[in-house]
Amino acid sequence: MRNILYKTLICATLATSAASCSKFDDDFNVNPNQPSPNALETKFLLTSALMYVDDAAFSINAGNFYVQYLAEGPYPGASLYNGRNFDWNTFFLNPLYDLQRIEDMVNTSAPGSGDGNGSKANQLAVASILKSYYFIHMTDRWGAIPYTEALKGSDGLSPAYDSQQSIYNDVFTKLAAAVSSIDAGNGVAGDILLGGDMGAWKKFANTLRMTMALRLSKVDATKGKAEFLAAMNASGGVLASNGDNINFKFLNDPNYFNPWYSNYTISNRNDYAISTKLADYMLDNGDKRIAVYAEKLSGSTPYVGLEYGSASAKNIPAAYSRIGDAFRGPTSPARIFNYPQVLFMMAEAAKLGWIDGGDAVAADHYANAIKASWEMNGVYDAADYAVYMANVPYVAGNGIERIMTEKWVHNYLNGYEAWSDWRRTGFPVLEPAEDAVDSRGIPVRQGYPTKEGSLNKASYDAAVAAQGEDHNYTPVWWDK
Repeated sequence: MRNILYKTLICATLATSAASCSKFDDDFNVNPNQPSPNALETKFLLTSALMYVDDAAFSINAGNFYVQYLAEGPYPGASLYNGRNFDWNTFFLNPLYDLQRIEDMVNTSAPGSGDGNGSKANQLAVASILKSYYFIHMTDRWGAIPYTEALKGSDGLSPAYDSQQSIYNDVFTKLAAAVSSIDAGNGVAGDILLGGDMGAWKKFANTLRMTMALRLSKVDATKGKAEFLAAMNASGGVLASNGDNINFKFLNDPNYFNPWYSNYTISNRNDYAISTKLADYMLDNGDKRIAVYAEKLSGSTPYVGLEYGSASAKNIPAAYSRIGDAFRGPTSPARIFNYPQVLFMMAEAAKLGWIDGGDAVAADHYANAIKASWEMNGVYDAADYAVYMANVPYVAGNGIERIMTEKWVHNYLNGYEAWSDWRRTGFPVLEPAEDAVDSRGIPVRQGYPTKEGSLNKASYDAAVAAQGEDHNYTPVWWDK
């Protein structure tokens, strides 16, 4: 699934961790058994770029352990925060490379960018929206990253790092421009995510913009409010029902399996179970989603969470509830953006005073978000829902805690998004792993790739001097 059609080994060798291979495609011989780069069409590049969308959201990643969705059984490590430095080449050398190539080809009217690939405006808009999605995911993990000087091939082998604030400001502008430029009459080809539906791409962009706006709630509330309202009122709007939900669809094919299925079933591993932190919260409050989130065991206790943060190895099968079948089938979709997320964001915005109505509107959005989440997971029953809401009512005095805790439950396995919410709000309340390898507790940032200090030393040193030490406990810009 992850194979790019035409990149050659020379690209991987010569490119720095932030530089694209696009410049080299025209300068070096390519594998004669693969298509020539110049013979490619932009629709193939778009398909390739979209194959990494789930990596930035609903996948096996450290975020799921930071926010304690999962606990580890036989090989504790990620839940003890043993990961210090994280590689970003997956993004720079794969989807971002492909998206940059689309922009270059369309802007120069290169062969392969014309008829059959979509209008010029729509190709550029989708490429811009997707680049924004990947760059925001990356800057939220690492902070300052190569941005304006990235993806320039041999013209930019030592790209400077841009501050997170400047990246956010530029992406806000790019998302607004992309939405405004979309031509509804001519979709894009190669779109395996949204089927070339340009109205859906508007909702994708506006929902991303809304998400980014709330990141600013403590560092720049004025701009955050303005961007949030602009996203709500932009052309196309945001996700307005579960029918608008954006999911990445896996295929029943060994090259395209859901990664959780590949881990549990193909590799026959039993590394992960739902954590006691999440399972106990759901069971204590009568949350019917537990039947979807977790494996049902035989015996008198059907759902059993695994202790989080212990260094003691434990065997999981038949003793603890693994991830539920709905999330680990071969074609189980990855959840990218969905309607309940939007409702939770609107609830928070009302509580913050960004939209009118205060606590009354916040309470309505909160209740509707939970209902939509139950419906999305196929467990809604009016009586059961009423019981649950009585157990987790909206309370004005701790409205943000209620909203963010329930949003955390809803975002199950979308660990990086939940981690960003936790970093900026402090909710849900989480206790660090008991056997954490670092006494400072849950990481608030991920360290740069280990080779950055040597491959791109001047830029790396400048970024560290401006941002703070390159470790897991230097907060990113919006984390106040």
